[in-house]
This record gives sequence, C-alpha cells and structure tokens, in this order.
Amino acid sequence: MKLILVILLTIFDSLPGMQIVQDSAIAVLLDEAVNGKRELVEMDGYRVQIYSSNQQQIAKSEALDLETKLKEKINQTLYVQYLPPFWKVRLGDFRTYDEAKEYKKLFVQQYPELMGDTYIVRDKIQVLQ
Repeated sequence: MKLILVILLTIFDSLPGMQIVQDSAIAVLLDEAVNGKRELVEMDGYRVQIYSSNQQQIAKSEALDLETKLKEKINQTLYVQYLPPFWKVRLGDFRTYDEAKEYKKLFVQQYPELMGDTYIVRDKIQVLQ
C-alpha cells in the first residue's frame, strides 16, 4: 500500500501544472516508509525570512498571525522565533543558497505584499540523514 501511494504521488507531482501541497510531516512519513527511519540532524544552511520586528507591543502577535495565515498554504516548514529583541518568521530548511533563492522567488510571486520583508538568511537547519 505504501509503495502504491509513493508511486501515485510521484506520477501526480510530475504532471505539468500539478502541485501537491502537503504537510512536511507526510513527506517524512513517506520517506521513512520507503527508505527506513532516519535521524533528524541540525546543520548550517539557509532559510527565507519573511518577517522581523522588535516592536514589542505588536511583533509577537503579527508573527503568530502570519504563521496562522500561511501554515496551511505553503509547502515548507514555518518557524516563528523570538531572538531578543526580535520576533522573526522564517521558512524552510535549505542546504544551499540557490535552493533558498529559488523558493524565495516563488514565495514572493505568491505573496508580493511580503516582498519588502523577504530575504535569505543563514541559519541552523533541520534535515533527515
């Protein structure tokens, strides 16, 4: 059954104009089913930052509101972080700058209102190994 699901997702994902949007946890479970359980490790990489503010009266609520707005609509892991004195919202776990750059381009096309606050940052990322 698991193999059939993986084959179907692969076929659908390769169709022109077809985009599968799923929670990142599903990808992890499918990967474990096919390749066996792997370990989540932290390493240097990149994320796409879409929000940062140190205005303590509103920054936390704005960051959490943005998380709520985007959580079901994007296909990357979303991180809300408080790194004093800033609240930040970052997306993804990209191993290379080019991967982050490509995702940023697509994200800004979909959410042009966030273009001015969106840029690539170095960060510790989480990847399966």
